[in-house]
Amino acid sequence: MERVAMVVMAPAVSLTTVLTLVGCGSGDSTVSKTPAASASPAPTTKAKPAPKAAAPSSTPPQTDPCAVNLAAPEIAKAVSELPRDPRSNQPWSPEPIAGNYNECAQLSAVIVRANTNAEHPNTRAVLFHLGKFIPTGVPDTYGFNGIDKSASTGDTVALQYSGGFHGLASTVKFRWNGGGVELMGNT
Repeated sequence: MERVAMVVMAPAVSLTTVLTLVGCGSGDSTVSKTPAASASPAPTTKAKPAPKAAAPSSTPPQTDPCAVNLAAPEIAKAVSELPRDPRSNQPWSPEPIAGNYNECAQLSAVIVRANTNAEHPNTRAVLFHLGKFIPTGVPDTYGFNGIDKSASTGDTVALQYSGGFHGLASTVKFRWNGGGVELMGNT
């Protein structure tokens, strides 16, 4: 029995001797900073790596200049240049209530309303040629409150008037004729 006890103890003494010798090595060794192993190893669990977050893009996504964009800065700039609403004497709200503005269309429009708390504020269309405001030479566009997109094309805008006191609805088409805006007719 004595012999069995020595065999079991011999590896323990040898391991202690090795760890002591390794632990006494020179300064910056990783082994010298590693704690000694315990007699019974603790159960280990493998931690899953945290999911990586997508790196923020340094370039904003490209927008299609030919897509309808009712948030284009050109709209707010154009609306700020309009004379005040003749009925309320208020400026116009730069936030369109309808529109098909885009930079590629020969003629596009947005509908804006007077910036007032009135129950039925005045509305008007603001017309654009290739994304640029057309300040003069445009037929009267007051009272329109929508755009018939199915009747509008790249050079024609079909403005709608619906509702009102008599419940009448109508569509008026305006067309870019190569040098300006012309009234095409009512439907």
